[in-house]
Amino acid sequence: MDLFDDALMTTSGVPAPDATAPLAVRMRPRSLDEVVGQDHLTAPGTPLRRLIDGRSSQAVSSVIMWGGPGTGKTTLAYLIASTGGRHFVEVSAVSAGIAQVRQVIADAKRRLGVTGEQTVLFIDEVHRFSKSQQDALLPAVENRWIVLVAATTENPAFSVISPLISRSLVVSLNELTARDVGVVIDRALADERGLSGAHDLDADAREQLIRYAGADARRALTLLEASASTAGDGKRRTITPEDVAQAANKRYVAYDVDDHYDVISAFIKSMRGSDPDAAIHYLARMIEAGEDPRFIARRIMICAAEDVGLADPNALELAVAAAQCVEKIGMPEGRIPLAEATIAVALAPKSNRAYLAINAAIADVRAGKGGPVPSYLRDQHHPGASGGYLYAHDYPRAITPQAYAPDDVAGTVYYEPGARGWEITLRQRLDTIRQLRGMR
Repeated sequence: MDLFDDALMTTSGVPAPDATAPLAVRMRPRSLDEVVGQDHLTAPGTPLRRLIDGRSSQAVSSVIMWGGPGTGKTTLAYLIASTGGRHFVEVSAVSAGIAQVRQVIADAKRRLGVTGEQTVLFIDEVHRFSKSQQDALLPAVENRWIVLVAATTENPAFSVISPLISRSLVVSLNELTARDVGVVIDRALADERGLSGAHDLDADAREQLIRYAGADARRALTLLEASASTAGDGKRRTITPEDVAQAANKRYVAYDVDDHYDVISAFIKSMRGSDPDAAIHYLARMIEAGEDPRFIARRIMICAAEDVGLADPNALELAVAAAQCVEKIGMPEGRIPLAEATIAVALAPKSNRAYLAINAAIADVRAGKGGPVPSYLRDQHHPGASGGYLYAHDYPRAITPQAYAPDDVAGTVYYEPGARGWEITLRQRLDTIRQLRGMR
């Protein structure tokens, strides 16, 4: 008998939701053609498409899917299970233990031997499994007792053990765009599985839904269903921005597409201009309007790298930490690390010298500059390599007189430190290096 508990759900093939299921479940794509935003995975001839269509000539024992919430990982797992009517078992890594995983594997092995039916084991948030729990999956994957489909919101290279990665088809799901989320909403309004045309959606309310949902299609459908309930049943009703705000438990704030671009622009320019109060004001407007906090966090990281740069290297570290914190704790608490990072970036000394340096170097590369790598810097196994490399640690201050750049850009200065913050120290250091190397 299969194991049933809060951490595990089993079914033969793909479950057919009934009319009482949540809208997000009822509208789950039934084929790859209904999946939005993942054309790089669903296009004809792609490995995942061939697997799901049953045309893969190579047996696949494991698939690892990496993507944000609501991008379609669970849907793709169901579609893989539907190929050949495979048995489907879903396990949450948040609450499942190693004993439960072993029980699922034992059931799958027995089912395969008795009926020939394969089992798709879907593990959501697999990055939460310990190394020993992931190790327990290896025999089942190697012997193909199961088809493992593992989903993670974190880079598999850092969160999944290498033996599983080496035996897996690793696919990365794109973050959904506003257009993708709009397609999902429009389909749910009209489809008989969804609202069957019983409600209209005000244009401003549609924008509000998309903004509140961020890049998460599941959240968009959950909010749409709640908004429709708020708008009322029976006679055909129009869903308004106020309905959406009430469903999302947010005060409705007038905030259209132009506001989206104008406020984020003012937010960045306020941080760049060292005005923490203005920056915090624009941050509050975005939060209250339902902007995706991950979008805000990305803009803070970009500002820290582009506008603060090496004048205060700690600013980027704090911005990255804030982004990770928001990802883990969500909102409304996420407003606090966002505010901390905003103030830190606004008050940090400013330098765009690293930004200018990489742009100048890229311009030279695009112009065809950059000749061969000097032979003494090449990998010494390379046929064109030669001796003569000067080992830096054999020299005072670990600085050699050796040339490192290709001949046609030798002497080109891309990075020139500014006169603010940490770059004052970097300028002194660079002047010393250039003097010792005979460049000045």
